[in-house]
Amino acid sequence: MMRLGVFLLLLLPTVLGIYGCSNASDYTSENPNAAFFYPLDSIPKIYLYRDVSGGLDEEFHRIYTVKDQEGPHLIVEIYASDGRIKEAFNYNIDSLNLQDYMVVDVNQEKEKALLYKDKLFPMHLNERTWFAAKFKGVVDSTVMLSEVKRQFKRKENHLVMEDEEPTLVFSDLMRLTVLNPFTKKEEAKQTTRISYFADGYGLVEWHSINKKVHYRLEQVLTQQEWIKIITR
Repeated sequence: MMRLGVFLLLLLPTVLGIYGCSNASDYTSENPNAAFFYPLDSIPKIYLYRDVSGGLDEEFHRIYTVKDQEGPHLIVEIYASDGRIKEAFNYNIDSLNLQDYMVVDVNQEKEKALLYKDKLFPMHLNERTWFAAKFKGVVDSTVMLSEVKRQFKRKENHLVMEDEEPTLVFSDLMRLTVLNPFTKKEEAKQTTRISYFADGYGLVEWHSINKKVHYRLEQVLTQQEWIKIITR
């Protein structure tokens, strides 16, 4: 039943809101590093990532562009291996800054987070980007603050599936803070992740410093291929 629900969700224009249909196939970004971001295409592409440390865990990213009265946007939806949507990012195509961020709780209830900082991908490689968003916590009366501070490390040729591709490598300082507005208490957890963005693909790999968590792009699927996987 859960997977059927995800299939029905795919019939909607986007989980971030109600957008008009777009007939355009490609857009152009003003960000000079856009070649290393996701392809700007209205035809959805689904990236299958596998945890190469564990070997069994998978994650799907559904990537596509839509257009409304405010112009074109790039949507990246994150799905668990069983097809449950977890979160979604709505990027402005010109700058590649975030316009909206949505989270989904364990009951599959969607919430538009309060966005404080909107940069996850740099306009210039010497800048340190900052993403920060607040949303409801898993415990009553608590809220969560999610932050990512991203710093460029190097450019390299990196193996993407079977080919070497020019790749930007970033260090991501990730911090998740649980806040209780009544007791004024907070609890924070912090970790560092290394992320790889390849020319023509976008995010192709990420791992923790010790590589106990290590996801790598394994396949690029069509929507029809993906639906067969999550509904079988």
